[in-house]
Amino acid sequence: MGHALGFGIGIASGYATLGQVGFEHRREYTAIGSVINLASRLCGEAQAGQIVISQRAFNAVEHSVGALHIGQLSLKGFNGPVEAYEVMSWRCETTGDSPTQKA
Repeated sequence: MGHALGFGIGIASGYATLGQVGFEHRREYTAIGSVINLASRLCGEAQAGQIVISQRAFNAVEHSVGALHIGQLSLKGFNGPVEAYEVMSWRCETTGDSPTQKA
């Protein structure tokens, strides 16, 4: 039909509040907190096929991924710029071999 579909992914690491939010007649299980907002904003910055992660998320997976520092992003809801990285490849965990390219 001539439509190209694609999505980007935003990942942040941190603490969030999880639980049911709402009132007696309508409740939803959800997560709230600044880390949720950060992941959403990073997702909004990501192009189709791109995985954008926060500094804290990068620190947690640095040994398992090859990533490109994409700079400081000015994101709505955050006072200062946010360091962001694009995941470019995955490293083989068992052998420590060089990274494999992103599909």
